[in-house]
Amino acid sequence: MLFAVLARKAYARNLQYRGSHLLHNVVSAAFGFIYASIWSGLGSGDTALGDYGHQGMLGYIAFNQAILWVTLFTTNGLGLEQSVRSGQIAVDLMRPVHLFYQAMSREWGQVLYQLIYKFFPIYILYFFIFSLKLPTQLAVYGWTALALVMAAYISICINYLIGVAALWTTESRWFYWVNYALSMLLSGFFIPLEWLPRWLRTVSYCSPYPYLLYYPTRIYMQFEHGSVVLGALCWCIGFTCVCLVATSAVRKKLEVQGG
Repeated sequence: MLFAVLARKAYARNLQYRGSHLLHNVVSAAFGFIYASIWSGLGSGDTALGDYGHQGMLGYIAFNQAILWVTLFTTNGLGLEQSVRSGQIAVDLMRPVHLFYQAMSREWGQVLYQLIYKFFPIYILYFFIFSLKLPTQLAVYGWTALALVMAAYISICINYLIGVAALWTTESRWFYWVNYALSMLLSGFFIPLEWLPRWLRTVSYCSPYPYLLYYPTRIYMQFEHGSVVLGALCWCIGFTCVCLVATSAVRKKLEVQGG
């Protein structure tokens, strides 16, 4: 099966850089400690932290920081911008496999790697340091896993569209950073969405970003029912259609900058 082959090769490629990725884990964990310390300071004394409370806020920050590697830190443009620059994109389009399927399959291998070598180590570290509580209902784990899969897929689709944009703009890296900035603000990473100003909260709820971090975390913490993933499913279907249309347009307009 081609999907399994491409995903396995991407996973194996990442295994060669485990030492470097260990440093990423240390830095990511350090950032999480900083955020947790800030919220601990804000939640001290008579200051309330809404439905979360002090310990709940620590859990929110810990899970958010860990799932970043699964749902948000996707390869910039799925590597398509480099393919355009080198001319490799022409070869990819000639293959008897859909371009979106190729890029998506490779990225799932990286997502699996980051789940095992980044998400689990970071969250286990936080679990013991912050004395976090685990959900007691088995269904919560199932809904959370489904929410994370859909979140990863949405992120893959967004980055695929960023990558194919290089066919028209040559340089699509700035799209990646715009997307990164919006995701940090509108996904509930820095602050739970219910605490945002009303207008910004409305913008966030109308975007796919809450399904990347906010809703998976809320499901895991049992503040949301798993049925909220239906919204993520709608975004997945919508993005799939857009990616297929974009690929069709790419086949009609191919401008190779190198090779």
